Amino acid sequence: MTQTERGRVTTSPTVSRLLLARGLRAFGDGYVSLLLPVYLLKLGFGPLAVGAIATATLLGSGLLTLSVGLYAARFRLRSLLLAATALMASTGIGFAFVHDFWPLALIAVIGTLNPSSGDVSVFLPLEHAALSEVVSDRQRTGAFARYSLTGSLVGALGSLAAGIPAWLTHATGVGQLAALQAMFVLYAVIAGVAALAYRGLPATPNANARAAPARARATPLRSSRRIVLTLAALFSLDAFAGGFVVQSLLALWLFQRFSLSLAAAGTLFFWTGVLTAGSYLVAVRIAKRFGLVNTMVFTHVPSSVCLIAIPFMAALPGVIVLLFVRAALSQMDVPTRSSYVMAIVPADERAAAASITSVPRSLASAVSPLVAGALLGASSFGWPLLVAGALKIAYDVMLYVRFRDVRPPEEA
Repeated sequence: MTQTERGRVTTSPTVSRLLLARGLRAFGDGYVSLLLPVYLLKLGFGPLAVGAIATATLLGSGLLTLSVGLYAARFRLRSLLLAATALMASTGIGFAFVHDFWPLALIAVIGTLNPSSGDVSVFLPLEHAALSEVVSDRQRTGAFARYSLTGSLVGALGSLAAGIPAWLTHATGVGQLAALQAMFVLYAVIAGVAALAYRGLPATPNANARAAPARARATPLRSSRRIVLTLAALFSLDAFAGGFVVQSLLALWLFQRFSLSLAAAGTLFFWTGVLTAGSYLVAVRIAKRFGLVNTMVFTHVPSSVCLIAIPFMAALPGVIVLLFVRAALSQMDVPTRSSYVMAIVPADERAAAASITSVPRSLASAVSPLVAGALLGASSFGWPLLVAGALKIAYDVMLYVRFRDVRPPEEA
């Protein structure tokens, strides 16, 4: 492959459309994750209910992603992505106009709402599989970094948009509840725009990637089954830990502990998103020099130590500093983890591998927000952060011990 051909792949319309759709969804997720606890509290629910809704969203995402993983080979990725946008639009409309707990919980289970700063929805494995088909092995980590970078930067802008309801209330006199509902309607509109981006994808994702190898038919896991299931188990532990500090619950803790305003929280999470975005670019350079597994582990442990220290901070400035340090380190494993999974499995098993490693993460992370909500309802100390940090360190140790010698072909 020549240098010109490499550039043609990475700048193909397929990649551009996937990045556009990822950015649109990230913008919606960025403000919804902050508005969700405020909205639920406005409806009269408590911290436990916030945690239960977060659990329902993650549980539903996991089950839906599992279904996609089992049956994705029967459908074109474009069709599945378009169906997911219809579900996303329905979710926004449902949350805007339904106010009772159990109907909201049902919508959360079958919908695409994301209470975290990362992407845990059914879109993730589908976009990963499509992206991996239009880039070469050497480009894969960089492509996933661009994908993650786009999501983080635009998600940070979405965090700033969480201040729009307060501005609407002040500028127009509209009630706070109505302003919050309008943001969920906007979430549905964003789904429609994302659908237009997906609609322009070729029926066969790699049709524009002249340098990419011909697409093998997607198949269930066979030769990579054991290693993928082991990774899925480890990733589920990390996700279970992360569920204690999904962005909605972290924001709720900041509201409780320091009486942080919604606008201030949006600004805070904007800057953490920017730092996270920068870390993706650094992760690519580190991974090229030290390897994917080393990058995943040795950037993750310090961020978990910061997480453990946060509850012991008596003042907000100390918390902010630790959150910034954590943001600069904690997500370096995201593009490297995705690239690692795609690198060590055969091409025709990548769609299944992406789903199987994503599903346990979603299901495991679905349990902990409910527990975190109960802990926040009982105490403002920040026990969820402490538990999350300890579990994440345990995950890093086990990942390093098991996979430090399992290298992808480009590192061999």
